[in-house]
Amino acid sequence: MVLGFDIGTSGVKAVLLDEEGAVRHQATAEHPVSNPQPLWSEQDPESWWESCRSATAALKAAGAPLNAIKAVGLSGQMHGATLLDAHNRVLRPCILWNDGRSHAECLELEAGLPDFRDRCGNMAMPGFTAPKLLWVRKHEPELFARIAKALLPKDYLQWRLTGQFASDLSDAAGTLWLDPAKRDWDDALLAETGLNRCHMPTLYEGCQIVGELTAAAAAALGLPRVPVVAGAGDNAGGAVGVGVIDPGQGFLSLGTSGVLFVVSAAHHACPERTVHAFCHCLPRRWHQMSVSLSAANSLAWLARTVEREVGELLARLEASGKTETPVLFLPYLSGERTPHNDPRAVGQFHGLTNASDLNDLTLAVLEGVAYSFYDGLDALRSAGSAPRELDLIGGGARSRVWRQLLADALDIPLVYRAGGDVGPALGAARLAMIGAAGGDVEAAIRRVCVQPPPQEAHPPRPARAAYHRHQLERYRALYTLTKPLHA
Repeated sequence: MVLGFDIGTSGVKAVLLDEEGAVRHQATAEHPVSNPQPLWSEQDPESWWESCRSATAALKAAGAPLNAIKAVGLSGQMHGATLLDAHNRVLRPCILWNDGRSHAECLELEAGLPDFRDRCGNMAMPGFTAPKLLWVRKHEPELFARIAKALLPKDYLQWRLTGQFASDLSDAAGTLWLDPAKRDWDDALLAETGLNRCHMPTLYEGCQIVGELTAAAAAALGLPRVPVVAGAGDNAGGAVGVGVIDPGQGFLSLGTSGVLFVVSAAHHACPERTVHAFCHCLPRRWHQMSVSLSAANSLAWLARTVEREVGELLARLEASGKTETPVLFLPYLSGERTPHNDPRAVGQFHGLTNASDLNDLTLAVLEGVAYSFYDGLDALRSAGSAPRELDLIGGGARSRVWRQLLADALDIPLVYRAGGDVGPALGAARLAMIGAAGGDVEAAIRRVCVQPPPQEAHPPRPARAAYHRHQLERYRALYTLTKPLHA
């Protein structure tokens, strides 16, 4: 058996696979996010470790045979700045992927290094790690001077598990310190933020073994001292989980944030369209990606606001039979990345009247997230990625209504596969299985990373095309017209 941990924004998920690769047990443990100031989003790294322990304890309580585990894999939220001093003490709360404070620092990075985008293959955005470090250097200089290691969230957990400072290439590419084409740190990019290779973890492919659980970590988790692989950023981990490993394959992730991910055979950068070009977590593979910062989170926000459960909102909408609404929703609750790169963009409803009801709001949120994905797909196509169909993953993908609406709005076939709601933790466990297998890595990848069977296919319905084209035009116009109000 193998164990996968995914360190998400809202909690840690643990997944246990048997020898055949089937999911046998799952458990989650939540942890909080802090928003101490507008645009700020932070988290205590200790909470990841405590959630990891709680999730493992929940597996044990459910009867999972933890003593049969042969290897551990990791995936995690990308871009977070976790800073340690020379004694490996956390210096400050981690600055998360959806933190928007470092917009000015992004401009400084690109101005300071004329070939910045050529080196990292991406536009500097506040969500990435490098501008966060520039912000710390500017606003917390005494703390910055004490930094010994700058780690990503899952790599902090890797250190807690193995005592090793290690990262995989898919996660490291999201820092803006990596040259994705060379699959190595770039010294000039590091120097722009006052860092060097000594501050960085050692790089591995995602399925490579980093070390084994320390005696202390194994005792704390109730696990044997087994190998731990480098793992993956959450999106690459999700790709491995649904077998998206070959050029042209892609998926749509309907999680807290939204992601469109397409595999490529080489590094193809297109920063001018705010498309991310990163390494995959498997050898000799890369990917392009667009990101919507608030996807399923938008529906969760509405549910909290009206004091309902997400499932109730979806059930009420389906029972109503409502398929069209004059109400628009911009899902920019945390700003937006693709295609706007606008941390100050705001969420908003438009078109409300006395006749509007909760079903209008729910449908508008589902549509707004879908049109955000359409903007991302449009950017990917302009960057050379043109998938003919996409797999669906993420917790939001459990909703059949939302799945079909996405297929209609994007005008592309979507396939919901078994395990699509398990997410990146499944990919983390698969990477552990590949690493534990040893021998021919590519043969192990082909054996382990099979696509799960489809549960339901969602072809786009031509009768819905005209409505969604009209709504998309209104959606785009609303952002353009209201942008000056929040600049």
